[in-house]
Amino acid sequence: MRRSFKFLLRPTARQAGSLAACLEDHRQLYNAALEHRRTAYRMAGVSVRYGDQSADLKHIRADDADGQGRWSFCSQQATLRRLDKAFAAFFRRVKAGRQAGFPRFKGRGWFDTIEWPRDRDGCRWDSQPDHPSATFVRLQGIGHVRVHQHRPVAGTVKTISVKREGPRWYVILSCDNVPTAPLPQTGAAAGIDLGVASLATTSDGAHFANPRHLRSAAERLAAAQRDLARCKRGSNRRCKAARRVAALHGKIRRRRLDTAHKAALSLVRDYDVIVYEDLRIGNMTRSATGSVEEPGRNVAAKTGLNRSILDAGWGVFLRVLAHKAESAGRELIAVDPRNTSRTCGACGHCAAGNRITQAGFRCQACGHTAHADVNAAINVLRAGLALRDSAEAV
Repeated sequence: MRRSFKFLLRPTARQAGSLAACLEDHRQLYNAALEHRRTAYRMAGVSVRYGDQSADLKHIRADDADGQGRWSFCSQQATLRRLDKAFAAFFRRVKAGRQAGFPRFKGRGWFDTIEWPRDRDGCRWDSQPDHPSATFVRLQGIGHVRVHQHRPVAGTVKTISVKREGPRWYVILSCDNVPTAPLPQTGAAAGIDLGVASLATTSDGAHFANPRHLRSAAERLAAAQRDLARCKRGSNRRCKAARRVAALHGKIRRRRLDTAHKAALSLVRDYDVIVYEDLRIGNMTRSATGSVEEPGRNVAAKTGLNRSILDAGWGVFLRVLAHKAESAGRELIAVDPRNTSRTCGACGHCAAGNRITQAGFRCQACGHTAHADVNAAINVLRAGLALRDSAEAV
């Protein structure tokens, strides 16, 4: 199993400066490679590939020994591959008829990760194994950087990445052959219904609270954003205000991730089979403003609903749940979410009027009453088990 481990770095002041310089040089390399591709196609109709730019890299390093030449050749190749993947995704979207999104130049705040594709090639994990009380990672041009390793690393380290998040630096290890940690079998199965009032509701009637982290920090975030708007662009005060806004957003993100981890861990401990709705969150949170010719309706209400859905973090929760289920040996099943909220879990009657309120469900055919989210979770579980039985029959 492939798994990533993320640890906080403890660089010295000199090392922090070197990390920032390394990140900036890789950003400039990315932008220069993008400009090279654009200019070659615009002036001569020539498509430049990754192999061409990788071959030119050795000449760039030789001409700029004190700049690009300081860093790992392998990490610079990874940056060029990153651009190549962006172009591949662009052409794939064009072919599929979707909104293309041509690769863009990376500003200082939009490029925060450097990758070394192979351990011991410009980087080395646990570079000082004889050190009794600390772990270090060695990065070419930077040195041995201390790591706050709060848990053991399993498997074989394949790639090493360094990421900047605000004022902090993190190292991310992508490890292969990580052994699974299967949990004891419980013989239980559950369907889960995702919502805004509760983050998730199980078919057994359990509710996982939605803390609404963005709403709880809205006043502080609004004040910080007002301070940022008053500052002059390019000033030191604006940089400090931007860091305060980024710090608040980072705290909200970490709290949301912590909630997702706790809820997902509880589910994988209690159930062998977990069925969830295969929601298209991007479609559900699309703006309702419409166009000048056909303006949207209830735009303010839809905007508030979109904000509540994104604040709940359904995508983060489902991603964490998938990772934990794979590690614990649990089965995860995705089902079509259509009509799960309006179908009676007792008789199967489907009607929009069955759901009388946000939390109330009363079947118009048989009179069955239940909590609306619990009833939807029961329908999700039933659909998942049917899907599983049909797959086993084949």
